[in-house]
Amino acid sequence: MPRYFLEIAYKGTSYSGFQTQENAFTVQSEIEKAFEVLQRKPVLLTGSSRTDAGVHAEQNYFHFDFGEAVHPQFVYKMNAILPADIVIRRIVQMPAEAHARFDAVTREYRYFIYRSKDPFLEDRAYYFPYQLNIEQMQEAAEILKGYCDFTSFSKRNTQVKTFICRIEESVWEREGECLVYRVRGNRFLRGMVRALTATMLKVGRGKISLDEFRAIIEARDCTKASFAVPPHGLFLVAVNYPADYWPDKK
Repeated sequence: MPRYFLEIAYKGTSYSGFQTQENAFTVQSEIEKAFEVLQRKPVLLTGSSRTDAGVHAEQNYFHFDFGEAVHPQFVYKMNAILPADIVIRRIVQMPAEAHARFDAVTREYRYFIYRSKDPFLEDRAYYFPYQLNIEQMQEAAEILKGYCDFTSFSKRNTQVKTFICRIEESVWEREGECLVYRVRGNRFLRGMVRALTATMLKVGRGKISLDEFRAIIEARDCTKASFAVPPHGLFLVAVNYPADYWPDKK
């Protein structure tokens, strides 16, 4: 049966996350409903990277198997059916063994913070009007690359088998009016990027030292880290696959 990948983007404000949940309004459930309206058949989507309630994505993927022909104007028609805060970027037919989640090699997130009141940023960045020691925060971001066990930065009640993650890039940078934490790794735990951001903000405010930051990582205890930043500042900006992965790019 042919396998297809959907590249999507969405504003997560109105959704209870990415993946279908019972009695919840999610990105996956909206796309599955739109698919059934268009194709007159149900479909089960498999996502590449979950995002929590209120988190946005500039790029994410689903794959699905479908034995019938897809509509020749699939992308256009799906976008006409979907709400304005979800968009299908493209559909790609893939080899049968391709897997949106397991074949991804890295994911990249950005967390946006603004420090001067701005009504045009209030739903897509975190207003944090406090003095920050950016150099200390940069050091903390660099420290993270030296660790692989991020138990301290995972929410409780997660079902993962391992807390091991490989962080390739971790840096604070300025982007327009925002201070942005950018992080890329092979995988991320539930709530991990928000916890990293919130705990580094404590470093920036002088609430904890760099030695204490290291101690939080090494404690492997989720009660030690801070999770106190809202979801609306977080964006999944890229899900990356091997360079020769896409048939339509060859």
